Amino acid sequence: MRKLFYWKLKHREIKLGARTAIMAVLNVTPDSFSDGGRYVAHGDALRKAERMLLDGADIIDIGGESTRPGAPPVPLDEELERVIPLVEQLRGANVPLSIDTYKSDVMRHALAAGADLVNDIWGFRMPGAIDAVRDSQCGLCVMHMLGEPQTMQMGEPAYVDVAREVREFLAERVAALTAAGISKARISVDPGFGFGKAVVEHNFALLAQLRDTAPRAEKPFPILAGMSRKSMLGAVTGRAAPERVAASVAAAVCAAERGAAIIRVHDVAETVDALKVWAAMRDAVRRS
Repeated sequence: MRKLFYWKLKHREIKLGARTAIMAVLNVTPDSFSDGGRYVAHGDALRKAERMLLDGADIIDIGGESTRPGAPPVPLDEELERVIPLVEQLRGANVPLSIDTYKSDVMRHALAAGADLVNDIWGFRMPGAIDAVRDSQCGLCVMHMLGEPQTMQMGEPAYVDVAREVREFLAERVAALTAAGISKARISVDPGFGFGKAVVEHNFALLAQLRDTAPRAEKPFPILAGMSRKSMLGAVTGRAAPERVAASVAAAVCAAERGAAIIRVHDVAETVDALKVWAAMRDAVRRS
């Protein structure tokens, strides 16, 4: 039976374990790999957020800078202009808001505007990041990344034991955060599918060993899995990013089976339905 536990965010707690939480991707960027340009206008982004909530999203993850391989960095002022009005307009929606950023100034402004958690691909390694979140009581999502977005997939990412090395990296980041006075109850971890991993070999090894990617602890750290529409799925299906909905749903079910507490997705309704079917099967097995 899955353990029940709580993830502490800035304005609320999320109960995890009994049901896999859905983090819905809301990219307000012109160049994201899957939906770039579709929700740059704030009105379009708000309507998309409303649809995601109706479809069953538990968290809205707002991003103003693409982190696809080779993506150029976005100036601070431009990123703030993209994301802060959305946070301000959505903070009354009674749903946790996540800000997907590695910039400490964006973190501070978004938390002041009403965000509940920070989702950082750099694992709070950039200057000022820990200071930006330390005293806010926000939730943190700490991700593993080998290299940086501009170059992480250009060479041949190399690991001896990918799950162990990801776990050790995440354990080091958790130690850095707790040493700064941040409660473990605020922290979730993400193995970073697609961020400095060989497309098939490393990503699917991480999925198969998902439970082993989290740091060892008496109370489990929530694992966030983000595979939605990524190249690992395209590599095995031969489909372009917009055509990877079925593959993304399959990956989400695999992640839930392997202990993911939160799944980050583009296709909310489809994933919610699939996880309901999987959970019903799981519960029937328990009763038998």
